[in-house]
Amino acid sequence: MTIAQHQDRAEHLLTAAGILPVVTVHTLDQARAVSAALLEGGLPAIELTLRTPVAMDALSMLKRELPDVVVGAGTVLTVEQMRQAIDVGADFLVTPGTPAHMAEALAKAPLPVVPGAASPTELLALLARGFRVCKLFPATAVGGLAMIKGVAGPIPGLKLCPTGGITEDTAADYLKQKNVLCIGGSWMVQDAWIRSGQWDQVRQSAAAAAAIVRAVRAG
Repeated sequence: MTIAQHQDRAEHLLTAAGILPVVTVHTLDQARAVSAALLEGGLPAIELTLRTPVAMDALSMLKRELPDVVVGAGTVLTVEQMRQAIDVGADFLVTPGTPAHMAEALAKAPLPVVPGAASPTELLALLARGFRVCKLFPATAVGGLAMIKGVAGPIPGLKLCPTGGITEDTAADYLKQKNVLCIGGSWMVQDAWIRSGQWDQVRQSAAAAAAIVRAVRAG
């Protein structure tokens, strides 16, 4: 498939997700339980961060045991991490930022990629490489809604997944923007809940997040 076809898939995937939980786990049991709770709550796609030693094993396990969960490898920082995530079955890749050498490698990846950027210059560089679906990170720190509205006019073909600092209270405002496909957030997967096994809290928060997506799209 071409990069354009993979970007079409990325757009479809993020649009279907609406809200993408950014999940960090420390054990396989945590990965299994939190993903199941999110799925039950109505959020079928996750960005599993590669911030812990267990992350790659967790990604592989989720693809075997919970095939209904769409798992993206997040915080992809190196070409080696990109290759490992592909090898263990990631459905898509997400980066927090995208230096030139990573953009070159990601453009050749055999799956959808959502590369990260923090400025119009970085977004334009990604667009020039064929990436029209990008992650804006850290969203609130780089201008939040003002940034998203600001780039909508001059870069009309760009579609964004803003992540970083978005909360349950601000989620709807971001989702209402015409150039936003999806938002990333961690409020429904709080570290304290994961560490203490409060899966009902995760499930309830996921259900509330899914309801936000439905309400915004209903108009």
